[in-house]
Amino acid sequence: MADFTFAIAPDGVNPASVPQRTLYTGAKIPCVGLGTFGSDRFSVKEVADAVLDAISVGYRHIDCASIYGNERDIGESLQVALQGGIRREELFITSKVWNNMHGDGDVLLSLAQSLKDLRLDYLDLYLVHWPFPNHHERGVSVDSRDPHAVPYVHENFMKTWRQMERLVDMGLVKAIGTSNVSIAKLKLILRDARIKPAVNEMELHPHFQQPELFNFCIENRIVPIGFSPIGSPKRPDRDKTDTDTIDVEDPVLVKIAQRLGVHPAIVCLKWAVQRGQVPIPFSVHRKNYLGNLRYVTENPLTDDEMAELATIDKKCRLIKGQVFLWTTAGGWEDLWDESGVISGL
Repeated sequence: MADFTFAIAPDGVNPASVPQRTLYTGAKIPCVGLGTFGSDRFSVKEVADAVLDAISVGYRHIDCASIYGNERDIGESLQVALQGGIRREELFITSKVWNNMHGDGDVLLSLAQSLKDLRLDYLDLYLVHWPFPNHHERGVSVDSRDPHAVPYVHENFMKTWRQMERLVDMGLVKAIGTSNVSIAKLKLILRDARIKPAVNEMELHPHFQQPELFNFCIENRIVPIGFSPIGSPKRPDRDKTDTDTIDVEDPVLVKIAQRLGVHPAIVCLKWAVQRGQVPIPFSVHRKNYLGNLRYVTENPLTDDEMAELATIDKKCRLIKGQVFLWTTAGGWEDLWDESGVISGL
């Protein structure tokens, strides 16, 4: 349980001042959320305490996942907030089904566990975390492989998606979505889905803007949710390579940050919100998560700055996903269908 009771922070941000996006379902999603993946670096308690305090300073969008291993403690924080006067309908809570729960009947079991852990009757959004059933345990090295890993099989994915659709029918989730998918995969999902994905969660930051996938989502009324929005400096060591670039050291970002008198990370978030995506930065440090929320509500970037930021895309994917590769895969690029064709088909 978080160490403190709930009260609205006097130095917080009015949630009404935080811009929102509208899902095709009509639901509103705050344009900045709090990520809860501790990157194998922060304790469950640190994350849960940050969630409670983040709600007190104005966050209403919390992005969770079963594989993060902290939903039970986050659920305790949510209960403290709800008992302290926050109404459930004020919150937008997301979770995700993990890769080892794609089988027949498993999606409902996964959701039931997340609802129990989070102490909620429904989720606002439920995502298929990865489009493969390829599993890894928390904290593994980059060389770890699932011996049963397979490439994307659309027929199998749609069996998982049908289970997601039934959760909407049952009223247990308000919307469903995808995560870590390519345009090629999304085209097939959109073709065959009865209930379309409302969002696609994807890596998005100034050095990895994914304009083709971003635009495809917007054109198909899919809200892009961006993880690693400041370049994920605290990501697990297994996700770091020598060729990675550092967004917050980019001269363009630094120049804009100096004009505004803020850290370059804030410029990343302003860019994200003004571009039209929903960033979900993670931090357990109050100064950071409060600043992330406050600064997106004031002093917007100029049109010229937005245009200049569009030119600094390095196509630098940070979360490459090597641990999900199958035996015959050529490299991590196969996970992302970079040729435009689904690898392994």
